Amino acid sequence: MMENKKKPNPIDIHVGSRIRLRRTMLGMSQEKLGESLGITFQQIQKYEKGTNRVGASRLQNISSILNVPVSFFFEDAPGEQADAQAGLAEASSSNYVVDFLSSSEGLQLNRAFVKIGDPKVRRKLVDLVKALAAEAETE
Repeated sequence: MMENKKKPNPIDIHVGSRIRLRRTMLGMSQEKLGESLGITFQQIQKYEKGTNRVGASRLQNISSILNVPVSFFFEDAPGEQADAQAGLAEASSSNYVVDFLSSSEGLQLNRAFVKIGDPKVRRKLVDLVKALAAEAETE
């Protein structure tokens, strides 16, 4: 029983990692999120690591501050067997998005891309990246 106390629940770890993902996507610091919630950045760190469990009302506040539905924090959570039948393609597509946005390059690309206002320029960038990827595959 004592071992359970020390090891965070996989769902708490997952929810924490999704909080961190969304916070970094928005370019928000742990301090800023903590300030908005009236808690310390150390507490945010503990939530993000899954060391401390996020209560329901606090998760509701975090979802509001980070501008996502509460369900966002549970997407692809461990042990979601019911969703496995809903479509494996969907799960794997959202996993690669999470992996992409968890990387430094992916985050930088996403932030820069969002700042481009002209849809034609955005389209050309997507075409360029696709062409580079296709070129890399043939090598």
